Parts: sequence; C-alpha cells; structure tokens
Amino acid sequence: MDIKNKSLSRRAFLGVTGATATVAGLGLAGCGGGGDDTAAGSGTAASGGTEGGGTITAGSAYATQNYDPSSTSSALSLGTNWHVVEGLYGIDYHDYSTFPELATGDPTQVDDTTYDITLREGAAFSDGNPVTPEDIIESFARCTAEGNIYIPMLTPIASIEKKDDTTVTVKTTIPNFSLLKERLAIIRVVPASSTTEDMTAKPIGSGPWMYETISDDVVEMVPNPEYNGDHPAKDEKIHYDILVDATARITAQQEGTTLVMEMATADAIEQLEASGCNVDTVQGFGTRFMMFNTKKAPWDNAKARQAVMYALNYDQMITNAFAGLAAKPTCYLPENFPNYHEASVVYEYDADKAKSLLEEAGVTPGEIELCVTDNEQVTAMATQVKEDLDALGFTVTINEQTSANTYTYIDGGGEYDLLLAPGDPSCFGADPDLLMNWWYGDNVWMQSRARWSDSAEWAQLTELMNKALTQEGDEQQETWNQCFDFIAEQCVLYPVLQVQTATGYWGDTPNGEGVSITGFAGIGTTGMSFIDCATVTA
Repeated sequence: MDIKNKSLSRRAFLGVTGATATVAGLGLAGCGGGGDDTAAGSGTAASGGTEGGGTITAGSAYATQNYDPSSTSSALSLGTNWHVVEGLYGIDYHDYSTFPELATGDPTQVDDTTYDITLREGAAFSDGNPVTPEDIIESFARCTAEGNIYIPMLTPIASIEKKDDTTVTVKTTIPNFSLLKERLAIIRVVPASSTTEDMTAKPIGSGPWMYETISDDVVEMVPNPEYNGDHPAKDEKIHYDILVDATARITAQQEGTTLVMEMATADAIEQLEASGCNVDTVQGFGTRFMMFNTKKAPWDNAKARQAVMYALNYDQMITNAFAGLAAKPTCYLPENFPNYHEASVVYEYDADKAKSLLEEAGVTPGEIELCVTDNEQVTAMATQVKEDLDALGFTVTINEQTSANTYTYIDGGGEYDLLLAPGDPSCFGADPDLLMNWWYGDNVWMQSRARWSDSAEWAQLTELMNKALTQEGDEQQETWNQCFDFIAEQCVLYPVLQVQTATGYWGDTPNGEGVSITGFAGIGTTGMSFIDCATVTA
C-alpha cells in the first residue's frame, strides 16, 4: 500500500486543528511517504530552502529505562522505536493505516488460516547482518513469551514459520483474519542473537534510523547505512531532549531549541502559535476512565453504574482539568475514528436521571472509596467526581496513590468502589478488537480489577468480540456496533473523557536559527513520528 497516494482520511481531516486543512493534508502525505524519496541532505524545499542534512530536534514528555521492542509499553521508547525497528508491517499513526516495512506487500493467503509473506530483498540490520526468517520467528517468540503484555493482542496469530530464505508463513487461530497486518505490526523485528539486556538498553533494527546515544536526558539517532526501504532518513540526526516538565518543553520550543514538542499544554497553545509555531490538536483514543468493582454492591448492578456516569459533570471536567483539550465520549471510540458508532447509551450530565436510576436499583447512597492514580489530570477530575457523587448522597473518600501502588492494591484483592485512571492502548494500533480487548479481554482488568470475568454479561460480550474477528466489512462493523452498545450499557470500565493531544512544531515558520520541519503532523497518541520528515534550512 502506497500511503503517499492515499486520500486524507476522515480521522486525519477531523482530528487536526490549529493549522489549515491544507497544511494538515500535506503533513499527512509527507509523513506517510512513498518510495521515491531522495537521500539525506539532498533536495530543495518548495519554499526555496535546503531540505535535509540537518538535525531534527524534539522535546519528549516521557522518560523510560526500557527500549526493548518486544516488551516495552513506554510512550518514549515505542515512539523512538518506530524509526529504528521495523516489523513486517508498520502503522501510520496519523490514520492508523498499515504499510509494508520488511514485507514486500500484502500477505498471500494460502488457505483459511495460512498466509505467506515475502521479505524485502537485501534488508539488513544496522550492524550489517541480513534480516532472516529466523529473526522474525524469534521476535514473535519474544513478544509472546509468558507474562508479556503483548500476548492478548497477538493471540490471533498461532505461529510464524520459515518457508524459505525470503518467505515466512503465518498461521492464524481465526479463519480469514481481517486484521492480520495490524497485529503483525506489533511485532518489531530484532536480531535473533540479541540479548534482552541489549534490546532494553539500545535496540538494533533495520529501520531508516539507528540509535547512537540513549541516556536519561537524551536520545539520539543517526541514519542506518544498511537501510534499503522506502523511507530513508533525510537528515544527519534526530535528537530528543527528555523534558518531562511541561514548562521546560514549552520554553525549549519557543526558544527554538526543539523543532517539535509533544504534549503541549492547553494554556501554552496560544503563546506557541503567537511565536510562529504550528500546533496540531488531534483527538485520540486516550481516555480517563471509570472502573467499577463489580464484586461489591451496588456496583454489581448496571443501573447503579449508569447512575454514576450520568452524575458526572463532563463539561466542568473538560474546562477545569483539561482547559478544553478533551471530549465527552459518545462511544467507546472517539467520533473521528473510522469504526465509530454512536452508542445506544450516551452519558450526559443529568443528576435527576442519576437519582432515578439509583432508586430503580434500590440503592441508598452511603460511603464509597474512589481510587485515583497520581496523574495530574485525574487528580483534578477526582475533585469534580467527588462533588458530583456527594450531591447524589454518597460520601466519597478519595484514595490517591501512584499508578503502581494503586494496581498492586487492587490486584491483591483490596476493597474499593471506583477507580479513576488514565489509559491509551492506541499506541499499539487502533482496530476496535485491540482497543476493546485491552480492557475487556480475558486479562487482569476483567479478572482482578473490575472482577467481571465470571459474569454472564462478560461471556456475552466476549462471544460478540470473537464473532467480529471472523467477519469483515459491513458485517464485522455491525457486530462491533453491538459491542460498543453493550459496553456503554454495562459501563464496567468506560471512558469519562477522551483526550486530545497537542503537538507544537516549527513548520510554516522557521525557528530563530532559520530551520523548520517539513512533512510533519501531530498524532492523537503518545509519540512523534518523523518518518519521511526533514529539516528545511533557509
């Protein structure tokens, strides 16, 4: 699939603000890229400047110690690995379409559960060793090793085997699996001989870039001299400054120290734009969700759970906790996602309806514990949640702990009523099954957290989700719509708000040193994609 020639998707068109539709469209096409790009340091930008040959500088909002492509869930390492470590397929995070990386094209279907995939001729890792079927097989084994968080996303893939020196055979557990490329994109390919320690510290890949430096403060990449794919590096370096503090990121961006900054805060957007920066604000899947302990009355009753959702003043939370950079959900998916369907139940702030539902459920409000993680936005939301539920007659105690301590407590069987927390699995992809399975699959979320996995309702949802995997097209969408309706009606774990991501960059206007970036556009999940992007020096 040639992403450069695809039309601007509904998601990409509706998701980008803070720049004209034309700029958004050009940014998407550039970052998606085709196969005729020139080498680093060559070419002239349309504005008359020199394209490439410089350093792309970026301000990261996240830090990590784990870069291992087979196990990391870090926002920083997932984003940097996009440039370094290829899969058979990649994901364009501007619209979540797939494109070939190590594969030469789409899988060739042999039978209902068997597919052959041909590898790119001459593909090599940055250490000079060729990419072989054995590397792909071993990378799959690492991603599906016992205890790996990737396992639920990869269960539709039964095995990957060597057919010959240039072909792998993929077996699926689901006949005619329509989401094969999306799931294969999760498996990033590293040398079979590499150790876990090597990959954790500094992965080796076959992508257009290779890691040069990784430290607590800086990540640097340089072009991979062995790369022979369709998206070669155009610059001499990508330099990330790890700037977890938002003020530090904004200062660096305004001063031009960075060409791109992720996670621009709402209060900084106006000043960034006033200084000449482009700011793309993209609606993503990222949620701040409410989860109920369904093993504790009254939360074993769907009407009581619905009452809580109707009691929440969403507009106030959007204003107070997000300064406008969030949306009220009308489905498990945001409205700009391709598979969106307005759910049968849409929660709006309606205190009278909330009281009525409590009466129908026979609930007399009492003392309840609201667990929250120490995410800054969640902490701000918790104050509003307490106020709203206290107004129903509950007496809410907020129990705020670190994310790790919160889940250790809950997973250990600790008693609680509600949990308010952040989450965003869309960094792994955005097909509806993946996004639903992350929380509603047969995993820790439904087993020890929501404690819903032994219910008849969970079994019903699981049956619908499994049915959708065997379908495609309109038939599959209809089954997913039933899932979205059911999840909204049951609201065992449901988004309270869906977050918008703001990314600042020197695009239309160069920074103080006369440098800008071309081909860049913000995305709705964590990370920054510089594939097919380049500096432009006036």
